[in-house]
Amino acid sequence: MVTRVAILDDYQNVALDVAQWDTLPSDVELTVFDEQIKGEKAVADALAGFDIIVAMRERTPFPASLIENLPNLKLLVTTGMRNLAIDIEAARARAIPVCGTALLPYPAAEQAWALILALLKQIPRADRAMREGGWQAGFAEGLCGKTLGILGLGKLGARVAKVALAFEMKVIAWSQNLTEERAKECGAVKVDKHQLFTEADVISVHLVSGPRTRGLVGKRELGLMKPSAYLVNTARGPIVDEQALLDALRKHVIAGAALDVFDVEPLPVDHPLRSLDNVVLTGHTGYVMRENYALAYGEAVEDIRAWLDGKPIRVLNA
Repeated sequence: MVTRVAILDDYQNVALDVAQWDTLPSDVELTVFDEQIKGEKAVADALAGFDIIVAMRERTPFPASLIENLPNLKLLVTTGMRNLAIDIEAARARAIPVCGTALLPYPAAEQAWALILALLKQIPRADRAMREGGWQAGFAEGLCGKTLGILGLGKLGARVAKVALAFEMKVIAWSQNLTEERAKECGAVKVDKHQLFTEADVISVHLVSGPRTRGLVGKRELGLMKPSAYLVNTARGPIVDEQALLDALRKHVIAGAALDVFDVEPLPVDHPLRSLDNVVLTGHTGYVMRENYALAYGEAVEDIRAWLDGKPIRVLNA
C-alpha cells in the first residue's frame, strides 16, 4: 500500500535535493508543492489524499478546521520545533503526531546584519547605479559610535548585539521581561521602551510574535524615532503596524526600513512597500539557507522513517 507524502511550500524547489528522501521505503510516494496553495478549502482539496504532510514552518496554516477536513492525514511534520500556524491540540485530538525538526540558531541574526549594512551602506542603491552606468550614488553611513536598539534580547538578539559591539556601537535593549543581568551579559544597556525608540540610530526587532507583541511598533513608537533612524524587522511582520510604517516611510518620519517579514506572505505583487525607495525588502529569506534546509528536511526524513517504524521522534504534541 502506497504512503503518500506532500512536501508543502517548497518555493525554491530544493527540498528533494538537500535531503536523502530515497532512504524512505519504496512504497512512499513524494509530491512537492512549490507554490503556495491559497485558501483553506483549496488546501483541504489539494491534500485530502495524503497520509503525511511536511510543512515549512508557518507558511501554510493548519487550524483545527483544516485538520478536521484531512481524512487521510496520519502524520504532520513541521520544520522547526515550534509552529504557531499548526493547531497542535486539534492534531492530538485526532491522534495525529506533529513532529518537528531542528533549525540552525543563527540565520536570522545574520540576515539582520545583512539588512542593517544594506541600509546604512546603501548597497541596493549603489548596485542599481553601477548596473545603470552610474558611480558613487548617495552617501553611506558609519556604524561606529552609533546606537543599536534591540527589541528582544533572546538568543537571536544576543547574537546581533555581539556583532554590534564588534562594530564599536553602543547597544541598548528592551523587552517586557528583560533584566539588567541579561542585558549586561549581552554587552547591552537595559532601557525603557521610550528610551529605546528615542535614542537608537538603528532598531532591530527580535521578539516572538504573539498577542502581547502584535502591533507593538506602531505610530507612536515610530514617531519617537529620530528622523535619521532606521528600523529592521527579521522577526514577524505583525509586530510592526504595517500601515503606520508605510505612513512613516512615505512622510520620512524615519530615514528608512529593512524588512524580511510581512503581514501577508508572500508579499502581494502590488503591495505599496514595493514602490518605496527608502526600504530594503527581502522575501522572508532569513532562514532560507542551504545549511538550514539540509538540516530541517534531513530531520523530516528521519521523522517520517521513525513514524513508519512505529517509533515517532521529536513529537510536539505527545
